[in-house]
Amino acid sequence: MFIQTEATPNPATLKFLPGKEVMQSGTADFRDADAARAASPLAGRLFDVPGVTGVFLGYDFITVTKSDEPDWQHLKPAILGAIMEHFMSGVPVMVDGTAGGDTAADEGSEFFDKEDAEIVVTIKELLDTRVRPAVAQDGGDITFRGYQNGVVFLNMKGACAGCPSSTATLKHGIQNLLRHFVPEVQQVEQVA
Repeated sequence: MFIQTEATPNPATLKFLPGKEVMQSGTADFRDADAARAASPLAGRLFDVPGVTGVFLGYDFITVTKSDEPDWQHLKPAILGAIMEHFMSGVPVMVDGTAGGDTAADEGSEFFDKEDAEIVVTIKELLDTRVRPAVAQDGGDITFRGYQNGVVFLNMKGACAGCPSSTATLKHGIQNLLRHFVPEVQQVEQVA
């Protein structure tokens, strides 16, 4: 098994491409070892590597975030080994009933006024077709959380969470795109 790695805009995060499907649908974002172990044998195994502070699972990639120490040179071989061991074991990526990760939670926690439904549909379409594919290339994901009084609320996950350039991505990239196509949008804010 050959696993490729790619740098992300976040220096504390690396993207690992195992060459096979990781998640059939949705994504899963883990910032806590206990939650990871309960929901995903793969994420739990990665949290067993000292220095790992976050794991994000996408369709065909795994994004791993580390603490300040150790550096990637020392951490990367252990992460590659954990990913390889997991896929060779035949154990599923997610525990039964948790496939799809936070997708359901994201949809259930959306907020917007009913009269803004048409605007929200347009915002979501732009996010799904123009923003999310680009962000996935960098090892992350952005999901719609709400729209209120001209403000779009988004949740950044994976490599995007805590990335030094995430504010620029939100304010200059996504905000400008949404303002261009949806004049009602005044600004974009990040929420957890």
